[in-house]
Parts: sequence; C-alpha cells; structure tokens
Amino acid sequence: MDRLGWVANHDGNISSRLARGETYAATPTARSKADLCEEDLIEVNTEGKKTAGNGGPFSEMAVHLRIYAARPEVTAVIHSHAPCATAVGCANQEILTWALPEAVVSIGPGIPLVGLALPNSKELWAELDPLLAHYDAVMIAGNGIFSWGKTLEQAFLRMELVEHLAKILLSSATLGGPKLLSATQVASLLKKRNDAGLGLPADPARPQWFPQAT
Repeated sequence: MDRLGWVANHDGNISSRLARGETYAATPTARSKADLCEEDLIEVNTEGKKTAGNGGPFSEMAVHLRIYAARPEVTAVIHSHAPCATAVGCANQEILTWALPEAVVSIGPGIPLVGLALPNSKELWAELDPLLAHYDAVMIAGNGIFSWGKTLEQAFLRMELVEHLAKILLSSATLGGPKLLSATQVASLLKKRNDAGLGLPADPARPQWFPQAT
C-alpha cells in the first residue's frame, strides 16, 4: 500500500479474520504502513478491543467489524486513501464500471459512495450498512476506500482495481468521458459474474446499476 502511494503518514489500515474464532489480526494505529513488520500486528475481538500486541486499535475498526458482521464469508478488509479513487469520492461522485467489461465481472457494476460523515457516526452507518450486501468496495467521501474479500489477496486486488478504474475514468474525462456498455451488455456480464461465484444481490437503491437480462 505504501509502495503504491495509497497511504501517507499514518493513513490506511488492514484487518483479517483469524481462523481460530471471532478474533481479528489488524495493523496498529498511528504507524506508517512502510514501517510495519509482522510482529507489529495486534489482535482485537468483535468489540474492537485489543486482546494481544503492543499497539492500539485504529478508529476505523468499527467499520471493519460492520463489514465482517454483514458478510460472514469475508476474511479481510482493507482501507486506503488511494489518491485517484479518493479524489472521485471527495468530488461526491460514484464510479460506474460500465466502460470496462472485465471490471463489471470482477467487481460489479459500480463503486458506490457514502456521503461525507463523521467517523463512526449514525450518519455513516445509515449510508454504509445498506451497501454492504451488494458491493465488495465502497468509497467514503473524505475518507478513501474500503474493500473486502474472501482472502486478503482478493481484498487487495479489489482495492487495486478501484484505483485503476478511477485513474482510467479521470484520464478519459479530458477526451470527452468514457463510452459505456449498454444495459443489455452489462446484464450479460453480470450473469458471467454470477456464474463465477462473484455475484451479489442487486442494490434496490441503484436498480439502474443492475440491469436484468431479457
């Protein structure tokens, strides 16, 4: 994350559900990601309280825990301030993946945005919670991106794809913007996503993102 320029200062955090129960390994708060070693990781419980290690838990652990609770199959969550995707969120915009067929299959029809809200606030939970069943990554205005997956590698690759998409879309803006696939084409790609075992329920708040095959 540090090498890719997704974090600066003490930005970003990572957690992983441990196989031995409802315990999570996590990066400690107030530490540069460039300076972390395996022995620096801490363990926290389902309440976000530290159970082992020398550092303290990061404040966004509450977000990680809500993701784990909503998605039992998830074993890893990543949070970064990858600059291009964070810029899209700061501009109060969402990412539609319809310009790139492979992206629709890999991560779904779009990356939704949670509006600007204070950390761990009722306003944040009200917007974030309804999204978790329908997406594998979200942007939070003013606070970067969260991605998750069945493995740490999958969560990382999803974060990488969100940032890659944002770079492409921002670059295409100077050329008049991206040309999008048709709804029929996207419906076909979403079927391939389902067939690959990656599909998620359609988001009732964004039905236009989940066209149905006819």
